[in-house]
Amino acid sequence: MERLDRGVVAVPSGEGVFISWRLFSTERQMIGFHVFRQDGERDPRRLTAQPLTAGTNFFDSSGGITDATKYFVRSTIDGIEGNASKAVNVWRKGYLEFPIRLAEGYRAGDCSIADLDGDGQYEIVVHQVKNPKDNSHTGITGSPILDAYEFDGTHIWRIDLGINIRDGEHYTQFMVYDLDGDGKAEIACKTADGTIDGMGMVIGDATVDYRNHDAGSRRFGRILDGPEFFTIFDGESGAALKTVDYVPSRYPIDGWGGVGGNGGNDSYGNRCDRFLACVAYLDGQLPSVVMCRGVYGRIVMAAWDWRDNELTQRWVFDSGIAYPPFNGVSEYSGMGGHSLSVADVDADSRDEIVYQAMVVDDDGKGLYSTGLRHGDAMHISDMNPERPGLEVFTVQENEEATVRFKTPGAAMRDAATGELLWSHSPGVDVGAGLAADIDPRHPGFEAWGGPGGLRNASGESVGRAPRNTGYAIWWDGDLLRELIDRGGRVTKWDWEAEQERPIFNAPGRGAPRGPNLMGDIIGDWREEIIMASPDGQSLRVYTTSFPTEHRLYTLMQDPQYRLSIAWQNVAYNKPPHTSFFLGHNMAAPPIPAIHIAGE
Repeated sequence: MERLDRGVVAVPSGEGVFISWRLFSTERQMIGFHVFRQDGERDPRRLTAQPLTAGTNFFDSSGGITDATKYFVRSTIDGIEGNASKAVNVWRKGYLEFPIRLAEGYRAGDCSIADLDGDGQYEIVVHQVKNPKDNSHTGITGSPILDAYEFDGTHIWRIDLGINIRDGEHYTQFMVYDLDGDGKAEIACKTADGTIDGMGMVIGDATVDYRNHDAGSRRFGRILDGPEFFTIFDGESGAALKTVDYVPSRYPIDGWGGVGGNGGNDSYGNRCDRFLACVAYLDGQLPSVVMCRGVYGRIVMAAWDWRDNELTQRWVFDSGIAYPPFNGVSEYSGMGGHSLSVADVDADSRDEIVYQAMVVDDDGKGLYSTGLRHGDAMHISDMNPERPGLEVFTVQENEEATVRFKTPGAAMRDAATGELLWSHSPGVDVGAGLAADIDPRHPGFEAWGGPGGLRNASGESVGRAPRNTGYAIWWDGDLLRELIDRGGRVTKWDWEAEQERPIFNAPGRGAPRGPNLMGDIIGDWREEIIMASPDGQSLRVYTTSFPTEHRLYTLMQDPQYRLSIAWQNVAYNKPPHTSFFLGHNMAAPPIPAIHIAGE
């Protein structure tokens, strides 16, 4: 896993400045911290009389802040101080903002973060979009663009995926992660003839155009001919390092239907071009990238290893080609969703791919299928700390020809076995759902989506549910999770009045389904919000200024959470979840068995 620095951040708060920083999972719990302030050329002065041993945050009320004011921290154990962290300026606006280089007619879409250059700080990769399309819609899209930036606004490189990659949330999945363990991240994504890497080199033939230009056709704007590639790019330069054929191919185009969704099929490229992707520790040591194709019927996953500048295929999972009436198909056919997750569901120290209603084991074989079919939302964590292991909460589509299956509209299951723990609303089409600990009166998570309002971890209805079913975020000082809507408004669930109370607003233009990215990006364990500015010309990073006494290591060193940030840009974006219960009355989190690059 990447080596991170302290990630110190300082923001105005009331009459002073709020400072927070990372605690690492590898550090002893008795470690303390001193906070220092430096004004211009003056000698630094220590603000803490005693080492801080609770929350990794501090409030400086001494005033007199200028543009030259900086803060840093030092760790201390048994009276011995460690090295100083990087000194940081105050985010005078209350958020960090830097301009982005938008191509004509483009806007900022989903983002991802990783350490691209091995300096211990995250960089950000921005997916620029122009006229993106859902697979069910015709039309020409802009070429997908990936831009890399430092958080000071320095533009690092641009990858133009070209006209032969259609753009849209189901098409353009890009993984940004350190795939070989050298401390520097790579970028992995589908490419095609005409893709231009970060060094200006063209992949394949730059002269061909495989888009369908027949405006009267259901295939208009789609790309159903020509080669499909899979490329690993260097994170520092954007250079293409290795390109191979994409697995699987799109053919047969009419072989991707199934019992998921409305139970239909097509021959114009809707179902065959539903993509997802993730990164997983399939061998328990180094990460693999898994590229996925298919949701409603046929489902194929191809796992790849990037080692010593060589790209090798680890395995392929294929549920098989299916045609109507879909009799005798694989139990895994039609079990996909518009998001996915990665978790060690069976506690064998190797990750599994949680693909909505099914799970694929670390060896590429199906672990189980629940038969719950396709759905639009899925969440996995230790939702019920009173029972062992992880749980998965999903919502399911029941529409047109598939209502007859009477699939539960929502369900919670044992992540390891697929056993249903509870479910409700058979035959009801539930389009959204969320799970998080928002009410301290009930052990574990609450879950909501569809009829029945808010339910506790045992499935019992306990009251009215929040309207927000998109994102949950740890923002204030307690261990409950807050909610964030598409517009950047953070709310606290008032469990007594049964309504959301606004506590923060991050105005801006996010991705279609929420922030451009959210997660524990900097500072202590609470989560940040990345949104484009209201005019779309810059990116903003918002961080909390709520103090907390709760002491947790950075969530980015929980492997399940870190991998959640990697897949957050995929299709229907969902919030990250930890592999342990993080909520009211939680136990101390387990120390993850991770290896830090370079150690």
